Amino acid sequence: MRLVLAEDSTLLREGLTRLLADEDHEVLAAVGTAAHLVEAVERSRPDVVVTDVRMPPTHTDDGLRAALEIRRRWPDTSVLVLSQYVERRYAARLLADRPEGVGYLLKDRVAQVDDFLDALDRVAAGGTALDPEVVRQVVAGSERPEPLGRLTPRERDVLHEMAQGHTNLAIAQRLHVSQSAVEKHVNGIFDKLDLAHTTGYSRRILAILRYLDT
Repeated sequence: MRLVLAEDSTLLREGLTRLLADEDHEVLAAVGTAAHLVEAVERSRPDVVVTDVRMPPTHTDDGLRAALEIRRRWPDTSVLVLSQYVERRYAARLLADRPEGVGYLLKDRVAQVDDFLDALDRVAAGGTALDPEVVRQVVAGSERPEPLGRLTPRERDVLHEMAQGHTNLAIAQRLHVSQSAVEKHVNGIFDKLDLAHTTGYSRRILAILRYLDT
């Protein structure tokens, strides 16, 4: 795939560039600021953008805002955002408008190369990828009144996998259950979160956002 990479740490930027090149991906540009990221995307129109959240000039959410601008101006560009810490509000902002082709990973996940590349592939294919730690914290913090507290432990396991962007078949393989069992749990999640009769939107994404917003 063709990528643009934005990371203000020179060491990490060079490391990611080398990793992606070794996987036969084409890094069209590797930049260190949010402004240069937008310029690079406008110039080269990549398939995927990989960007840090906190970048110059303010070192707050410049990279995230650049990612949102890129999604608005070039909606066919997939975006994978990297963050040093779990920031549920950032993940929610990224998913809120149009969740297809977006991902949010902790930087520690980059060191787990297979997980990073798997998330990158899913995002590039138009899927969604949320860091397992983000999902773990959200689910762990959901021991609260209805409807979030109604999920069974197995439904929480399924939601954990859903939020990472896995299909029902992949979830079945990862949890060592049948696909029909996964489908039953997914429907149970939709029902308990009052999403069973929702139309016009992805119920999977709405379920994830319901957790991220709590």
